Order: sequence, then C-alpha cells, then structure tokens
Amino acid sequence: MPVSRVSATDAARALVRQLRADHGDLIFHQSGGCCDGSAPMCYPAREFRVGARDVYLGEIEGTPFYMGGAQFEYWQHTHLTLDVVPGRGSGFSLEAPEGVRFLIRSRLFTDDEHAALEAEGPALVGEQPRAAH
Repeated sequence: MPVSRVSATDAARALVRQLRADHGDLIFHQSGGCCDGSAPMCYPAREFRVGARDVYLGEIEGTPFYMGGAQFEYWQHTHLTLDVVPGRGSGFSLEAPEGVRFLIRSRLFTDDEHAALEAEGPALVGEQPRAAH
C-alpha cells in the first residue's frame, strides 16, 4: 500500500467540502515563503497555476495538494496533516472569511514509511497525473 504524504483531520475535510460547495474545484499550495507563505493556502483551482518545481503530495477530499519545490527539500521526510483552527491568517486562502485557518501538523516518516517512499521513486513534480483528478 502506498505511503500517504498528506492527510487531513475530520474538521479540515469538512471545511474542504464546504469550500468546494461554495467555490467549485480547489487546489492547496504550500510555498514556504515568508509570513503565511509557509501555511497551506486553499485557492479556486482555476485561479492558481502549478509551477514547474511544485511537488504533488496527494489529495484531500479530491483536492490536489502541492508544495513548492524548495520547501519540499526540507519537508520531504515528513507526513503532513492538514488541520483547521480558529483565527485568521494574513493570506488569501479561501477559509479566511470563515474565521478559521488551515495549518499543517507534521511528523517524521517511520523507517518503514521512508523505505516504501524510496521504493516508489521520486515525488511527482509539476502537474499531477490525470488519473489522480
């Protein structure tokens, strides 16, 4: 069974479903920039272009999750869990008007998970495969 690089809490999954109902298809991106750039940002899919170095980590409720390539270099050994907490970030993420913000909780992969990821090969860079939509 493939190792998941990203998952979500029940609260985050519920918010993603609500945001999709309100805004249509979504995309997550975590850039690693300053301020809230290192926080996961949720955008309407039609308003965000995946960069050539962005790394596809998986999906949350059918919503693709990408990380900037430079940040992935630091985070490649960690499993990310998308969560939601009260408060507002200072970014343009879709959840901000709801009075909550997405955040990432992380843990290091176990030795077995790391070995499985190594066996799968490198993470996908750029646009995700069509079968994953």
